[in-house]
Amino acid sequence: MHGSDRWLTHLIKSEPSDSFLLHGLGGLFLDHGTIPPSFVSLIPPKSCSDSVSGLISVPRSRRKVVRFEASRRGKRISGHFLSVSLSINGDGNGDDGYVQESGEVLGQNGNKSLEEEEAMSYKEEEKIRTVKAGGSNAMNVTKHLWAGAVSAMVSRTFVAPLERLKLEYIVRGEQKNLFELITKIAATQGLQGFWKGNFVNILRTAPFKAIHFYAYDTYRNHLMKLTGNEETTNFERFIAGAASGITATLLCIPMDTIRTKMIAPGGEALGGVIGTFRHMLYTEGFFSLYKGLVPSIISMAPSGAVFYGVYDMLKSAYLHSPEGRKRIQNMKQEGGELNALEQLELGPTRTLLYGAIAGACAEAATYPFEVVRRQLQMQVPETRLNALATCVKIVEKGGVPALYAGLIPSLLQVLPSAAISYFVYEFMKIVLNVEST
Repeated sequence: MHGSDRWLTHLIKSEPSDSFLLHGLGGLFLDHGTIPPSFVSLIPPKSCSDSVSGLISVPRSRRKVVRFEASRRGKRISGHFLSVSLSINGDGNGDDGYVQESGEVLGQNGNKSLEEEEAMSYKEEEKIRTVKAGGSNAMNVTKHLWAGAVSAMVSRTFVAPLERLKLEYIVRGEQKNLFELITKIAATQGLQGFWKGNFVNILRTAPFKAIHFYAYDTYRNHLMKLTGNEETTNFERFIAGAASGITATLLCIPMDTIRTKMIAPGGEALGGVIGTFRHMLYTEGFFSLYKGLVPSIISMAPSGAVFYGVYDMLKSAYLHSPEGRKRIQNMKQEGGELNALEQLELGPTRTLLYGAIAGACAEAATYPFEVVRRQLQMQVPETRLNALATCVKIVEKGGVPALYAGLIPSLLQVLPSAAISYFVYEFMKIVLNVEST
C-alpha cells in the first residue's frame, strides 16, 4: 500500500487518542499539514464546488466508521474540514483496504468560506445591536417624556386654585380684589370650584411639559455637540429653550384653546371637553383650535428661553462653585448608598428655589403676550381681530396695566408651580434612570 494508505489504515485500526479525537464532537481535528495530499486526492470533487460525496458498498462484518475533521482556529484558516465515513474491508490475508462509504469535504478553500461566514455573522450581530440600541433609545425617550408629564400633573394639581384665580382676572375681567374673588368662588361653587377645569388643564399641560422638557434637553445637547463645546453656553441654553417652547406650543395649543373656551362665560353649557371640541369644529372650523398661535409662539419662545436658561445658569454657577464641587465629589464617593432625593445635584431645597426663580422671571417677561393670547382665544369669527389690534384694544380699554392684569395671582401660581415642576422632573429622571439624550 502507498504511504497515505498505510497512514489512513493505521488511523482506522488504532484506538482514538486525545491528540486526534475530540470526544462528543464525533470527529478528528487535524492541523493544517497533517493530511497528506494523496489522501485528499482520493476524494474527487463532484464539481467545482467545495463539497464531495461518494458511496461504495462493503461487507458489514468488518465495517468501522471514522469521521475526520480538520480545522484551525483564527481568522485566517488554511486547513480543511473533512467529514468522511470510511470502512475497513479485509480479506484475511492482511491485505486490508479501505473504501469510502460516504464522504464530504467542506471548505477546501477554507479562507474564503469562513471569511464569508464571519462577514454574515458580523452583519447579523450589527443588526441585533442596532435593534437593541433602537429599543433602548425608544425606552429612554419614553421615560424622559414621562418624567416631564408627571412633573406637570403634580405641579398643576397643587396650584390649580391659583390658576383658577388668574383665569378669572384674564378671561372674565374680574375687578374684585383677591380676597373678595376667593370668597365669591367658595360661596357660589364650593371648594371644588377652585379645581374647575383642572382635569383639562392636566390633559393640556402634561403633554406640553413632557415635550417642553424633553425638547429642551435634546436641543441643548445637540447644540453642544454641533459647536464642540465641553459645556453648554448661555446662548445655546436660550436658543434651546426658545426652540423647545415653539415645539411644545405647536403640538399642544388645541387643548389649551378648548380649556380657555370652557372657562369663558357660557362655557359651562358646551358640555365638557368633547362638547367644546365639537362646538368649535362645527361653528368655527378646525383651525379655530389654533387661535392665538402666533402670540402663543411669540410668548412661549422667550418664556422657554428665560425659564430653562435661567435655571441652567443658576445650576451651572452652583455646580462650579466650591460648595457645588464638594457636593458632587461626596455624591460620587457615596455612590449607590444615596436615595433619589440625595442624588439631586442641587439638593431638594436649591432645586425648588432655582425652579421658582426661573418661573418668576419667565412669567414676568412674557405675561403681556399671555393676556393677548387669552383674549384672542375667546374671540368669535364675527368680531375677530389680529394680535396687534387685540393688544391695542386692551390698552385702550384699561391702559398698559391691563396687559398685566392678574400678574400677582399668576406669580403666586407660577412660583410654586415652577418650583414643584422642576423638582419633580429632576426627581423622576433619577427614579426612572433617564439617560442624557
